[in-house]
Amino acid sequence: MTVEFAARLPLSRNDLDRDAEFRTTPDVERVLRDDPSTRYLPVRGSEMLRNADGTLRFVTASDISDGTVTLYLGRAVSDAPDAPAGTRFVAAFVDAATADAIEPDDDAWESLRMFGTELSPRDQGLAVEAVAMANWHAVHGFSPRTGSATDVVTGGWVRRDPEGHEHFPRTDAAIIVGVTDADDRILLGSNAAWDSNRYSLLAGFVEPGESLEDAVRREVWEESGVHVEEPEYLGSQPWPFPASLMLGFRARAVDGDPTTARPDGVEILDVRWFSREEIRDRAGDTLLLPGRTSIARAIIEEWYGGPLDLP
Repeated sequence: MTVEFAARLPLSRNDLDRDAEFRTTPDVERVLRDDPSTRYLPVRGSEMLRNADGTLRFVTASDISDGTVTLYLGRAVSDAPDAPAGTRFVAAFVDAATADAIEPDDDAWESLRMFGTELSPRDQGLAVEAVAMANWHAVHGFSPRTGSATDVVTGGWVRRDPEGHEHFPRTDAAIIVGVTDADDRILLGSNAAWDSNRYSLLAGFVEPGESLEDAVRREVWEESGVHVEEPEYLGSQPWPFPASLMLGFRARAVDGDPTTARPDGVEILDVRWFSREEIRDRAGDTLLLPGRTSIARAIIEEWYGGPLDLP
């Protein structure tokens, strides 16, 4: 991954030591609560609070009600106006009552999807980690092996059932591909769940027992009827909505008539080849592209040759 391409991946920026060893500290939740320097990041679903200057808004342990599930996020590695290096951060997955007590204005809670490009590397790393783990905790209150309720241990990174089975968070690998043809046009598709004029790259989850390269070939063929060759890895970005890691590729369409591209008709309702001129003339008007927080936007801009002046 080139430095230039990496700079286009806002959700891959990070300036944080996850400090995994500290998670195993005995009674780690109490140790963190008793330390007055610990910063707590309240998380309501996938939403957080920000200060007027755009930084994340932290609270103290006294603002978090007893019984709230918490997650040790790590410690700062650089000094910042709101926290010196070494400061420890904890995500608190608050319920509605606690969220209202902290900030009753519903509009003050914002989704990471909306402001991910505006955060510092430290805050971005904290936010992505917190949202991904909030999603995991929300669906793992019970053991998939026994059906019993699970307890949160190891600083929020493990859930354990009464029989001692430990359950760890998982990340779903998904590929996303910038496919180009012999004329260096890019292939974009319109998903059935989107507005008809919204287009993005083709993407899909990696299946068990499948390499990333095979997933690229299979997904592009299934969704567009286009055979590709020479998949080339570009870079990756976490996408915690709810638990994906997007693995970016570019690939070339196999020689042949590009007009044979056709949507699968279920997930993808339209696929088209776009030239740079078409992107320049239509984007933001009759053509809607992925937002700035997505790796899809980064891959499109990498092909385009520079940033697109769009939201």
